[in-house]
Amino acid sequence: MAVVSWKEICLLTGLVVGCYWNSLFCGFVFDDVSAILDNKDLRPTTPLKNLFLNDFWGTPMSEERSHKSYRPLTVLTFRLNYLFSELSSSSYHLFNVVLHAVVCVLFLHFCRLLLDRSTSLIAALLFAVHPIHTEAVTGVVGRAELLSSIFLLAAFLAYTKSKGADHSIVWSPIISTVFLVAVATLCKEQGITVIGICCIYEVFVAQGFTLPMLIDTLLQVLRGKDVFPYAVLQTLLKLIVLIISTLLLVIVRVQVIQSQLPVFTRFDNPAAVSSTPTRQLTFNYLLPVNAWLLLNPSELCCDWTMGTIPLVESLLDPRNFATLVFYGLLSFLAYHSLWYSHSSAKIVMMALSLIVLPFIPASNLFFPVGFVVAERVLYVPSMGFCVLVAHGFKLLSQRGGLKKMSWLLMGVLLTTHTLKTFNRNWDWESEYTLFTSALKVNRNNAKLWNNVGHALENQNSYERALRYFLQATRVQPDDIGAHMNVGRTYKNLNRSREAEEAYLIAKSLMPQIIPGKKYATRVAPNHLNVYINLANLIRANDSRLEEADQLYRQAISMRPDFKQAYISRGELLLKMNKPSEAKDAYLRALELDHTNADLWYNLAIVNIEMKDPSEALRNFNRALDLNPRHKLALFNSALLMQESGEAKFRPEANRRFLTYVKEEPDDANGYFNLGMLAMDANENEEAEHWMREAIRLQPGFRSALFNLALLYSQSQRELDALPVLEELLRYHPEHVKGLILKGDILMNHRKDTLGAKACFERILNMDPSNVQAKHNLCVVYFEERELQRAERCLVETLAMAPHEEYIRRHLTIVRNKMAAMSAAGQPIVQTEGDSVADKQQEQHQQGKKEEEEGQGVASGAGEGARKEKNLRKSSPTDSVSGQGHGQSKKLDAGQHDKRTNSKSTKEIKDIEKKRAAALKRLEEIERILSSD
Repeated sequence: MAVVSWKEICLLTGLVVGCYWNSLFCGFVFDDVSAILDNKDLRPTTPLKNLFLNDFWGTPMSEERSHKSYRPLTVLTFRLNYLFSELSSSSYHLFNVVLHAVVCVLFLHFCRLLLDRSTSLIAALLFAVHPIHTEAVTGVVGRAELLSSIFLLAAFLAYTKSKGADHSIVWSPIISTVFLVAVATLCKEQGITVIGICCIYEVFVAQGFTLPMLIDTLLQVLRGKDVFPYAVLQTLLKLIVLIISTLLLVIVRVQVIQSQLPVFTRFDNPAAVSSTPTRQLTFNYLLPVNAWLLLNPSELCCDWTMGTIPLVESLLDPRNFATLVFYGLLSFLAYHSLWYSHSSAKIVMMALSLIVLPFIPASNLFFPVGFVVAERVLYVPSMGFCVLVAHGFKLLSQRGGLKKMSWLLMGVLLTTHTLKTFNRNWDWESEYTLFTSALKVNRNNAKLWNNVGHALENQNSYERALRYFLQATRVQPDDIGAHMNVGRTYKNLNRSREAEEAYLIAKSLMPQIIPGKKYATRVAPNHLNVYINLANLIRANDSRLEEADQLYRQAISMRPDFKQAYISRGELLLKMNKPSEAKDAYLRALELDHTNADLWYNLAIVNIEMKDPSEALRNFNRALDLNPRHKLALFNSALLMQESGEAKFRPEANRRFLTYVKEEPDDANGYFNLGMLAMDANENEEAEHWMREAIRLQPGFRSALFNLALLYSQSQRELDALPVLEELLRYHPEHVKGLILKGDILMNHRKDTLGAKACFERILNMDPSNVQAKHNLCVVYFEERELQRAERCLVETLAMAPHEEYIRRHLTIVRNKMAAMSAAGQPIVQTEGDSVADKQQEQHQQGKKEEEEGQGVASGAGEGARKEKNLRKSSPTDSVSGQGHGQSKKLDAGQHDKRTNSKSTKEIKDIEKKRAAALKRLEEIERILSSD
C-alpha cells in the first residue's frame, strides 16, 4: 500500500475546508432540532448510562415511539460538543468538517490498495467535494455517517494486514477489525456491513479467486477428486471468525431494540404500506433514483418522503425501464468482476461492494425504513461510486486521443461539484432556507410545506405559516399532521373556532381502534397529539372541562404509555379542583419517566394545592437533583422556603434565587424575591439593592416599588419613600396600600393634611367600603381640629365595621374630648398634643407581607403598610417581561404557577405577636387622647 503523503493530506484537508467552511454559519435545522436541541442525553446532568439505554433522539429504546436507532457513540460526541460550547452550532459543524477530512484521508488509503497514486487521489478528491455529502457533513445529525465511515474504513484497513508474509493468518488485525466493526456499529447501524466488504476482499482480492475458480474447486471436492487447498481453508477460517462476530453483533443489536421494529406510517414511506406489486416495483425503482443522485447531484432535497416520488403501481409504468437498466448495468459489472481475475475486475468488485453492501440496510428491500430516499445514507456508497469514476477516468486517459479530454472533463467535474457543494451548504443555514430550497425541487411533498410553515411559525409569522400549512392539506388531504398544524396556527391567531374545526378534521382521519390490535403499530405516535391539542383548546371554556378530560382519557386508552396525556390531564384535573386525581396522573407519568425533572416539578405543584408544602419541597428538590438548573423549580422552591418563615431555610432560598437570576438575568421577579428575603433578615441595604435592580429591569413593578417605599418608611427614611410612591402611583394609580402609605407620610412627616386627605378620599372614591381609608380620613379630620366632622366620620366608619372595637373606642375618645371642651367653654377644635396619626405611624412599621394575613389589627394606617409579596410569578399588571415563567416546559403541556396559602405555625405565632403589639399601641393612643 502506497503511503499517503503530507502534501496529499493537506490538499484533501484544504479542499474540504474550502467546500465546507460556510457550513460553520449554519444553525441547527431539521433533524438537528430533535437530536441536539431537544435531546436531554447531551446535558451533563443526564447520566452517561442513558446514552446506552436511549435511542439516537434520546427516547428510551423500550418505548414504542422509539425510532430504534442505537448510536450511543455518536450521541457521546454531541455531548462532548455540548460540554465545550453548549448549543453553539458552529462547534458542531466544525467537528463534522474535521471528521469529513479524516474520512477523505482514510478513503485515500483505501484507494491506494486498488488504484495507482494519481487515480486514487482523483477518487479521494471527487469524494471530498461530491455534493451528495452536504446532508451528511452540513447536517449535524449526519455525524453518524461520518463516524461510522471512519471506523468502517479503519476496520477494513486493519483487516488487510491479517495476511502474513508467509501467507499465514495474523490474528491481531482480525481482532482489531472486529473491535472497530463494533465501534462503527455503535456510531451507526450500517457499520456492520464492513464485514461483508472484508469477506469479498479476502476471497476475490487477497486470495485472487474468481467465481469460476470457486465453483470448480467446490465441484472437485464434492466429487472426491481433491481436498480444499490450504489457502481456501485459511480463507474459510477467517471468514468464519468474521461471520460469527457479525452474528453476535446482530444478536446484541436485536436485543437492544427488544426485537421490535420502529413504527413508521404511510406518510414516512408510502410504499412500505402498499400492496403487491406496488411495493416491490417502487422499492426497486428507488435504486436507480439513488444511483442518479450520485451521477447527477444537481437537484438535492432534504426530504424525499410522502409524495416526492409517486408510487410505481403498474408494470406498464415507464419508470420500470430505469429499474431494468440499473439492474442490467449492475449485473454486467458484477459479471465482469466475478468472472475475471485481472486488476480491473478486482477494482470493480471492491467498488461494487462499497456501493451495494452499506446501502442494503437503507434500501427497503429487506425491511422498511422511515424514509424513501435519504441523501446522507449515500455517504459510504459514494466511495464505491468515486472508485468507479476514477477507474473509468484512468481507462479513458490511457487512450492517446482522449487523455487531454478526460483530464479536462475531470477538472470540470471537480470544479462544478465544489461550487455546487459550497452553494448547497447555504441551504442549510436555517430551516426556512432549507425547506424553501427543497420546495424548488419538489412541490408534491406535504411535509416540506409543513416544515416551511414550522420555520415561519418559529419566527412568529403565523399568517404566512398558515398559508403553507393550508397548502400542505391541499397537497395531502389525509395528512393528519398538516391539519394539526393548521389548528395550532389558528389557535395562535386567536381563531379558536377554526382551530377546533381543523383539529376535528385531523381527529376524523385517525384510524379507529380495532379490539385486540395494537393501536401504536398503525399510526405515528405524534399524531395522537391531536387529542391533546384539541383538549387543550376546549378546556379554555370552563363548561367543557369534562369533554377535554374525555379526550385525554381517549388518548391514554389508545396508548397507555402516552406520558404527555397524563401530564396534560394532571393539569386539567388541577383546574377542575381534583388534586388527588391530578396527583395520580402525575405519578403514572413518573412511572413511565421517573427521570423527568418537569414531572417532579408538576407533582410539587399538586402538593401545594393539597396544602402539603413539605412534600412539595421534597418534590421540588427531586426535580433539582435531576436538573440543578431547572428554573421554575429553583424559583418556586425558594419561594416556598421564603414563605415558610423559617430562618433556617433563608440561606438555601437565597442561593436558589441567586442561581435563578443567573439563569434568567432579565427576570425582575428573581431580584424582587431576593429583596424580600433580605427584608425578612433585616438586611436593608441588600434589600434596597435587589429592589432597585428589579425596578430597573421592570419599570412599574408594583410589588417592588411598594416594598421599597415600605423599606424606606421602616428605616425612618420616609421622605425617600415619597418619590418611590409617586412612581408606583404613576403606574398604578389605584394602588390602595400605596395611597395609604403616602397619606401617612404626608400627614406625619410633611404635615400635609390636604395631600393626605386627597389620598384617602381617592381610595374612598374607588371603594367607598374601605374601612382602612375611611378611618384614616377620620384621623385627618382630627388633625385638622374638625372634631364634629371626625365624630361623624367615625360613626360612619363604625357602621361599616360594627365589630371593630378600636373604632368604637376612638369614637368614645373623640366624644369625650368634645364634651370636655364644651364643659370648659372651649371651641370644639383640637389644640396641641400628640396626634392619632403620629402614633399609628408606629403601627405600619409592624406591617406584614401583603399575602401573609387576611385581616389586619387596627385597620389604621398600619393596615395599609404591609409588604407586598408577589406570587411565584407576578400577574400581567405586575410583570410584563416575566410572562411565561409560570409554565413548566413539558412536551407542549403547561403547568400554571400555584402557591400555597397555608401558614406555618411560626407564621401564625408571629402574626399574633404583632397583633398584640399593635393593640398595645392602640391603648397608648387612647391614653394620650384621653389625657389630651
